[in-house]
Amino acid sequence: MTQGSTAIRTRFAPSPTGLLHIGGARTALFNYLYSRHVGGAFLLRVEDTDRERSTDAATQVILEGLDWLGLTRDEQTVFQSSRADRHAVVAYQLLETGKAYRCWCSAEELRQMREQAVAEGRSPRYDGRWRDRDPAEAPAGVKPSIRLKAPQEGETVVEDMVQGTVRVANAEMDDMIILRSDGTPTYLHAVVVDDHDMGITHVIRGDDHLTNTFRQVQIFQAMGWDQPRFAHIPLIHGADGAKLSKRHGAVSVLEFREQGFLPEAVCNYLLRLGWSHGDLEVVDRDEAIRLFDIADVNRGASRMDYAKLTNLNGIYIRKADDDRLTREVLQRLAHQPHLSLGSIAAARIRALMPQLKERAKTLVELANAAAFLARVVPLPMEPKAEAQLTAEAKLLLRDVGSALGETDFTVAAIDAALRGFAEATGRKLGQVAQPLRAALTGSTVSPGIDATIAALGREEALARISAAAR
Repeated sequence: MTQGSTAIRTRFAPSPTGLLHIGGARTALFNYLYSRHVGGAFLLRVEDTDRERSTDAATQVILEGLDWLGLTRDEQTVFQSSRADRHAVVAYQLLETGKAYRCWCSAEELRQMREQAVAEGRSPRYDGRWRDRDPAEAPAGVKPSIRLKAPQEGETVVEDMVQGTVRVANAEMDDMIILRSDGTPTYLHAVVVDDHDMGITHVIRGDDHLTNTFRQVQIFQAMGWDQPRFAHIPLIHGADGAKLSKRHGAVSVLEFREQGFLPEAVCNYLLRLGWSHGDLEVVDRDEAIRLFDIADVNRGASRMDYAKLTNLNGIYIRKADDDRLTREVLQRLAHQPHLSLGSIAAARIRALMPQLKERAKTLVELANAAAFLARVVPLPMEPKAEAQLTAEAKLLLRDVGSALGETDFTVAAIDAALRGFAEATGRKLGQVAQPLRAALTGSTVSPGIDATIAALGREEALARISAAAR
């Protein structure tokens, strides 16, 4: 793909030095949605040039997180470390055209340079001592680095799609290294070469990269390459306004998965962190693609609100397919002890899912609420449920069990039988339902008692009632 093509191409370019954090996930989402909105391509580049800190495990976590969120890439993943030779070629092209030069400064010289600048109240920068110096003066036995010969006058200007016009005086920037003395490229140089070669037309990333952009623009200009459009989106902060961290709660994408959030709820929430379309709150994937535009991204930092995400997740759980939720619940229950998780339990959970999902805010809550359906007699009893099973309640259970045994175990028939029993014995329905709920679930909370009994089925429901009555 050449830079001259009209198709819009975006990329997500994480470093595999840790988890896929929620801020990175939002950046990936914005790149994905924008590319889909305009009919372009969404690419992934793993920026693994930091070989000491980059790990295969972190790369897998990133890929797994993107897959879980449903952010499908359009081409093969590019690994930056595999392109070091190409990065070096471009550095030497800049050297040959006089846009870069060799620098023989030692690490000790650079340290002294920084210390002197700080002592004089200046920002620590390279002083350009090899910029116009004769290479014949180079010290013996020292391998040079290659530095960009950056403009020293005027300004570097970026017309940012989110931040507006941003500029920096060129006098504020020094001649950065593009190729180290050991022949390895620097990150800022590698990114420019990769973006050009991948035909990236729009760079959408966090605004913490804005200072890097001025330097990268200078490399684009030195090579005479078309620049991509830049869009620097604000960072995500905690509710207290501080940088998002573990103390605020989950910060990595896969943590949200473990905590029982649906990927579509997480994507919807991240979309609304820094982007808005009127008062629209619940936005599914197709609608997000139709509506998303960089022009609607806010300039101010967003604040993570876990309560709002949890409420939104509850909405998506209620909208979710019951078969899918049943599979999710069974996977989570597989890690809980003392459960019988065969096809019978699965059928019970599926039967009661329409009622179970009405109250759940997370898949963890949903699985815990469904666990009683897979328990075996005698059930473990919560203290409040145990308190319901008085001597009088056990007599009631024996009688109500007989009444239920005569029904056909449809929800309607069970409801009629319970109401008839309550009326015949001069009780309110709740006085019958509460001990019955304790006997059937080991808890004082469950979906409607008629639907709960029907989901358990005749044999299991009557066995539980009989066991509690004893």
